[in-house]
Amino acid sequence: MAAKAHNTIGTILKFGTTAGSLTELCKIKSTPQLNGEREQIESTDLTDTSQTFVPGVQSVESMQFSANFTLDAYQSLKTNALTDGFFELDFASAGAKATWEGQYDVYINEAEVNGLLEMTIVCYPSTVVTIAAASTTT
Repeated sequence: MAAKAHNTIGTILKFGTTAGSLTELCKIKSTPQLNGEREQIESTDLTDTSQTFVPGVQSVESMQFSANFTLDAYQSLKTNALTDGFFELDFASAGAKATWEGQYDVYINEAEVNGLLEMTIVCYPSTVVTIAAASTTT
């Protein structure tokens, strides 16, 4: 029986300078939207009584992942910041993964009273995000 839904437990963001060198980038608290909606290209002509559209280029903006700030994690992230590489976002409970290529950077978020220090990892994709079944190893 197919699962009705999946939780986010076990979701891991990986990065490597080669597709074969992927390791966990850091523990994350949230993931962004993957891919985006397509632009609309207006196709209205003089016989139409309302606007018509056809799908255009798909928008793929920077992707922001939030994480708890620790100095060790931050410094580790800075090591490969703005380096071309490969990403994999594993959705363990769903048996799925998202993959793409690009770069990332990291910054420390604002702070507030009685709050946690957090940081944001911003990915700049240079390819389309592909969703596929996660490979299983035995």
